[in-house]
Amino acid sequence: MLYFIPAWYQQNKWCENEQNWHVRRMHTEFDDTVKQIQLFHRSGVFPYQIMLLGFSPNFRHFLHRQGVYHAPYWSCFDAIQCVRRRRPMVLSFHNLNWPDDIEFLYTSFVVIAMQNGQKYAQIEFGEDGNPIQIDMYREEKIVRRNFYDDRGFVASTVLFEEGKPVYQDYLTESGVWKLRCYEKDGHVEINPKQPEYLLICQGRERNRKFQKTVYDDISQVIAEVLTAYLKLTKESDLFCVAMHERHAKLLGEALEGRKMILSFFSERYAVETHPEVSAMIRRADYIIADSRRNRERIRWNVGVMLPNIIDITPYDSRVDFGISQQMNVQKILVPVDGMDNQMFEQLIRILGEYLAVNEDARIHLFTRDAEFDRCQKLLSQTRDCLRRFGVEEGWAAEKETGMAENRLEEAAEVPVRFFVEQCVDELAVSVCMREQRLIVDVRRVSELYLQISAISMGIPQILCTQTEFVEHGRNGMILKDLDELPDALAYYLEGLTNWNEAMVCAYEIGKKYTSERLTESWKEVIESIG
Repeated sequence: MLYFIPAWYQQNKWCENEQNWHVRRMHTEFDDTVKQIQLFHRSGVFPYQIMLLGFSPNFRHFLHRQGVYHAPYWSCFDAIQCVRRRRPMVLSFHNLNWPDDIEFLYTSFVVIAMQNGQKYAQIEFGEDGNPIQIDMYREEKIVRRNFYDDRGFVASTVLFEEGKPVYQDYLTESGVWKLRCYEKDGHVEINPKQPEYLLICQGRERNRKFQKTVYDDISQVIAEVLTAYLKLTKESDLFCVAMHERHAKLLGEALEGRKMILSFFSERYAVETHPEVSAMIRRADYIIADSRRNRERIRWNVGVMLPNIIDITPYDSRVDFGISQQMNVQKILVPVDGMDNQMFEQLIRILGEYLAVNEDARIHLFTRDAEFDRCQKLLSQTRDCLRRFGVEEGWAAEKETGMAENRLEEAAEVPVRFFVEQCVDELAVSVCMREQRLIVDVRRVSELYLQISAISMGIPQILCTQTEFVEHGRNGMILKDLDELPDALAYYLEGLTNWNEAMVCAYEIGKKYTSERLTESWKEVIESIG
């Protein structure tokens, strides 16, 4: 059995990232573990199970969003809370025990429960329409917050005093508190009347008694329950750990002597900032990095050659024809996150000068930053650069500004040619990519998902750093200096001959990163461990 231990945590806490449906998503849910599970779930080449360490009352909804709803899993908090239910259950807030004189007010975002003209409760919903949280109020101050499990019960409740959280109870399916975690110092108490947790392994149930009634923090409870569960697994079982600072130390101790794969995702865990894991890396049976660059970075920081390390991209390629050739403009996608001001200004100058000679070109500044005013700030910064370099600043005007009454004539004369693509999750990125004619990513570290999407859609890429996904002169160009950019733009945008050749080459390179190839790489890793 292969156990995947993911790192799906909220702001480095032992809980999930589920959020209210009306809140802007600030992060992507996709990571290396999601793709690994998808590969094994769809191929069926090797038995696997997810080993979930964090509190995740809406885990079934998460699996559904990732297309692996029936993926087998073991949950540490289910064991702690003695939860046996596996399937989601429709829960209506109307079926809860409300006072007789409650009146419900339906807003565009939440449902408010009113009693005698005062706010009694506020009901929050998840993206699937299920109630996930209810805040209770007394005299306009919050006194309790209930978290609802998608299997139809209250999973946890937080008690407040003077509007501040005091402790959080984790409950059984019947509503009895099992574990109480205090906010002030993080110490944990076990209900003396409920001193056992439940382990379910291979269909068999086993009750175990907590070793203590008081723990310094929740991680000690998780470590104890996890260790007990690991004793029920086979010595031949393999554990794939998504490296994360939340659980690296805990798992390094709990998995001592067990077969172990460490999975490094560069957007989540930088090995150079965690030198303490060097021993864990040396002890691992295999290391999986998400890119060649990350693989070499791990080797360099550990200081040894590490023959048991390989790079397997978490994203697979597929032939997905874009629609850029059907459009009467040439969209150029330009990622800007992490770019310093000097490079940004130089890039905007070159792009602005190029727009003067190519009327069909449009610049789409790409950002993963979900801040609500990110688009306005980027366009404002772009206009400042254009103005300083004597280029038409109206090309980066905001739509609202262009429609202002006192600039109506000017807006009609100066078309907008700089846009912002604010894409947080991979679905939004894929939709955006379909219309792009060219990618220009001149940052020191190019985004992995953009590169895989580009070779899937046959989009040429212009980079400043060599990667395994771009071969110079074939599916793109590697610039030695940013001043080479105008010639590279002209090479791909003045006519379709060079662009078509790059598209064909991109599809050829993409054959190395199909789901089948990635699955074969994983099979080789598992077989080498034995």
